[in-house]
Amino acid sequence: MHSADLEPSSSVSTEGRPWHAMNRYHWFVLVVAALGWLFDTMDQQLFNIARVPAMRELLRPRFDLPADVSKLPADDPELKAYNAAVAEYSGYATSIFLIGWATGGIGFGIMGDLIGRARTMLLTILVYSLCTGLSALSTGFWDFALYRFLTGLGVGGEFAVGVALVAEVMPERARSFALGLLQALSAVGNIMAALISLLFAYLAKWEFFSPDISPWRIMFVIGTVPALLAIIIRRRLKEPERWQAASATDSLRQRVGAYVTELFSSGKWAKNAIIGLLLATSGVIGLWGIGFFSIDLQRSVFRARLEAEGLSGADVTFEVDKWASWTSIMLNIGAFLGISGFSFVTSYIGRRPAFAISFILAMLSTAFVFWNFNSIGDIFWMIPIMGFCQLSLFGGYAIYFPELFPTRLRSTGTSFCYNIGRFAAATGPTALGLLTSVVFKGYPEPMRYAGVTMCAIFILGLLVLPFAPETKGKPLPE
Repeated sequence: MHSADLEPSSSVSTEGRPWHAMNRYHWFVLVVAALGWLFDTMDQQLFNIARVPAMRELLRPRFDLPADVSKLPADDPELKAYNAAVAEYSGYATSIFLIGWATGGIGFGIMGDLIGRARTMLLTILVYSLCTGLSALSTGFWDFALYRFLTGLGVGGEFAVGVALVAEVMPERARSFALGLLQALSAVGNIMAALISLLFAYLAKWEFFSPDISPWRIMFVIGTVPALLAIIIRRRLKEPERWQAASATDSLRQRVGAYVTELFSSGKWAKNAIIGLLLATSGVIGLWGIGFFSIDLQRSVFRARLEAEGLSGADVTFEVDKWASWTSIMLNIGAFLGISGFSFVTSYIGRRPAFAISFILAMLSTAFVFWNFNSIGDIFWMIPIMGFCQLSLFGGYAIYFPELFPTRLRSTGTSFCYNIGRFAAATGPTALGLLTSVVFKGYPEPMRYAGVTMCAIFILGLLVLPFAPETKGKPLPE
């Protein structure tokens, strides 16, 4: 590839389809940003899949239980307390991860505006890759939670910086297409994590691993691989011309001072920030507080059924892990199609109508899955529908949030919407865990009732939309 092919250019014709407006450098930027976000989401999904096995191993010493708890009678009080603790602390671990995600998103989002998109993306990828590997060294809940918090710092920062970079480099005609594709490819990262988990389930069944090494630990070691992407970023990626022009007008000291108040010094940008925050809160709680726990619902339903059929030990673990991986795969196949669908629909009917349709469908599909999921066959039609509806919202966030803010505040504003929303959303997994282990404790399969109850969060997004500006067909604000 010649260096001339990697130079930004605004002279490319915008006639024809959106991708016809993109030159080789545009595609290079999109590929690098997509890989960063793809590996980011792979890490997220590795955590979702490994969360329960990790909690079961790390919490077992507290209850002095044997390694094969399936040999204990179902009404054993210690076993009941142990299972409740696994559900509760899985929620806590997820909430702590989201708090780290939100903290890193805000910090790295501001850094992206101050020192540049490319430099900040390099830092976020290094942080989430290396700290994912540290999770494999966990010996108890609290050090595991610390590693997840540190991983969340990098994970949260990558999204805001990546979408700001892509939004500013792409030609106007190709912007929504590129941002939608960037977000859709995140589902590929999730599917990669599920395939890794599925492979490990078979390797464990074939006794490939030493009894002293848990498969979930090796999965986290694999999560360090994205650090290699940093080499490409450091050598080839340039800062967007929009950012260079905006940063040239003020000194770093002036810009640091401005960020304390500027986002909220203008009524327009403050309104957009609050609207984006509430939209993100609704979708993030819906996904991380409910949707991703469909994997845990599947584990609970199938584990109880398999043990009732007389299976125990490694046989139960294999079957549960295998179908958990397939649940994740099907969820993310639906997600890829949903995000792509949002990108297509919003280009015709606008951002607000597309969001309204997605919020309604996400609420209905999620409640339906949590109330009716009951068999292996349901994995292959219920879960993709829910993934399509829930994750379509995130395609909207990638397209819409960069359109709400000027260049000097784009990364900061996007990270504010997405990551202050995560501070609020961090209550979601904890709430689901407490609803499951406390409020609906006496009910059969209490996670069903907890999940359906929490689906009301999607109504928040619908209530915000009448106040949201329509940005379809408008240039990025300067």
